[in-house]
Amino acid sequence: MCGFAGYIDLSGERMADRELLVRMTDKLAYRGPDSAGFFVERHVGLGFRRLSIIDLVTGDQPIYSEDRNVVLLCTGEIYNWQELRSELEALGHVFATRSDVEVLIHLYEEDNSAAFLTRLNGQFAFVLYDRSRQVLVLARDHFGVAPLYHAVAGGYFLFGSEIKALLEHPAVPREVDLTALDQVLCLPGVVSPRTLFKGIASLENGRRIVVRDGRIEISTYWDLDYPLAGELPDQAPESCHLERMAAALERSVRYRLQADVPIGLYLSGGLDSSLIAALARRLRGPGQHTFSISFADPTIDEARYQRLMAGRLEAVHHEIRFDWPEIATRLEDAVYHCECPIKESYNTCSLALSAAARSEGFKVILGGEGADELFAGYPGYVFDQLGPRRAGKRDPAALAEEALRERLWGDPNLFYETDLHAFRCSRAGLYSKALKGELATFDCLNFPLVDKQLLRGRHPIHQRSYLDFKLRLCDHLLADHGDRMVLANSVEGRYPFLDVDVIDLVREIPPRLKVHDFTEKYILKRLASDLLPPQIVQREKFGFRAPGSPYLLRQRIEWLDDQLSYERIERQGYFDPDRVEALRAKALSGDQLNPHLETDFLMVVLSFNLLCDRFALPALR
Repeated sequence: MCGFAGYIDLSGERMADRELLVRMTDKLAYRGPDSAGFFVERHVGLGFRRLSIIDLVTGDQPIYSEDRNVVLLCTGEIYNWQELRSELEALGHVFATRSDVEVLIHLYEEDNSAAFLTRLNGQFAFVLYDRSRQVLVLARDHFGVAPLYHAVAGGYFLFGSEIKALLEHPAVPREVDLTALDQVLCLPGVVSPRTLFKGIASLENGRRIVVRDGRIEISTYWDLDYPLAGELPDQAPESCHLERMAAALERSVRYRLQADVPIGLYLSGGLDSSLIAALARRLRGPGQHTFSISFADPTIDEARYQRLMAGRLEAVHHEIRFDWPEIATRLEDAVYHCECPIKESYNTCSLALSAAARSEGFKVILGGEGADELFAGYPGYVFDQLGPRRAGKRDPAALAEEALRERLWGDPNLFYETDLHAFRCSRAGLYSKALKGELATFDCLNFPLVDKQLLRGRHPIHQRSYLDFKLRLCDHLLADHGDRMVLANSVEGRYPFLDVDVIDLVREIPPRLKVHDFTEKYILKRLASDLLPPQIVQREKFGFRAPGSPYLLRQRIEWLDDQLSYERIERQGYFDPDRVEALRAKALSGDQLNPHLETDFLMVVLSFNLLCDRFALPALR
């Protein structure tokens, strides 16, 4: 996936500092340990760290156009690069490398509008500098697989693959964005463009930025847009949808098997990763390397399903045993790479898994992310089939909840995750007295979260899919749980379900084929029935949860107790020390959290404090 960082003086008067650029880029060394490259010209500085995967010989970056007028840095992959390259060569363009990303330069030369972005099939974030026009163009892929952060500080426009690179610039302040912190408590995670760092934004999926003449313009070139409920195509038979989806998924896997380095496969024991692995085995034959994580706790261990699938694939299987004490030893690193607080400890397991893949010599891993959000894989999709929940009595709390949903989603009946109005009171009690009084100014539910126009008039399954895509997948599962946990160990994650052609077909699949007779992911299970063991196809959705704060507290680890001490909480000023003490006492008493119904507030507080320490974020004044 690689990493880049850079900046431009918006006034055009101050020279870029190469040494500063090197320091910014070095913060991303684990994203690109194979080589480094720089471009510095007048007021523009670009730096790159490469994880070499395609074109190991001539693919170092920056890459230049034939006349060296256009300069490119790109992280990630352009999967349809060979088709695009053939077209561009026929138009007379001359390529200097065998790198997949070089097509971006020549596509820009053909059409420097945003139109060429819609032709890309890939996972990418790039910055392109047009020297003659003095225009900077940045873009992030359709799904947000590749991260891209930006900020304006001290008259500079700064950008990078991770926040820590931007913080290396002396003009960038270090301050907590309270609304982003509230998002962590209230939603699956932080939602772009917010980050935990005030003034630093995450470019949303399917967006691009153009910087010219000191002005910054952000525009959308793609978003997940389901058809209106009254316009749903429902004429084709089930067999037609199956055939088209099977072909699209196989092509997507073939695209993601392009590399000049070894590629491995994650096996969780569930349907999604197993199906991707089965398609890879069909394309490449037996002997693929698979990686799984197992646990001593039998209530969450999936090793028997992982071994079953590995045997079916005739794979070289690597089973990584994860013991719970590793959570504490890996937690600080997980928070550092996430660059945000976490509510669950499973990121530490993900770190261990990617470390094992890298130690075996694998730079690329395929996984099954995206299937639950696109094929209706969570229990909520089945729950929605019961219809809107309306009590006979319209009490004030129910009316307030409906009003909140109307404002956020444009639909008072759209229930997502929890009763947001009731939860507002619960999480408000966690904040310090100073912040309680200001909650209305930073409450994340007082700010827009998604484009309501893309929810209005859609089928309930598509409404939930859009919300899961925007609030769960892009900035949580693909970012802090995905990109950050694999790239921390110099491994690139690839996700065949997140393919533009696959999603075009997903939009056309009738909702009745996603949830059928209260069976979630129906069409995906039908597609997998000839490829996977029935024990895996017929498994109920298994939501893996690693132990939370109660387990960690009972280990009586000195540094962990210090992070949650009354004095520390009071000194920081963000949370109520009495509430934190009460939560600690409850955890130590032996009470267990219900991960499906309760938020692990202590894990948020703990990881937030670790974040503050690692990034020198100030106490609240």
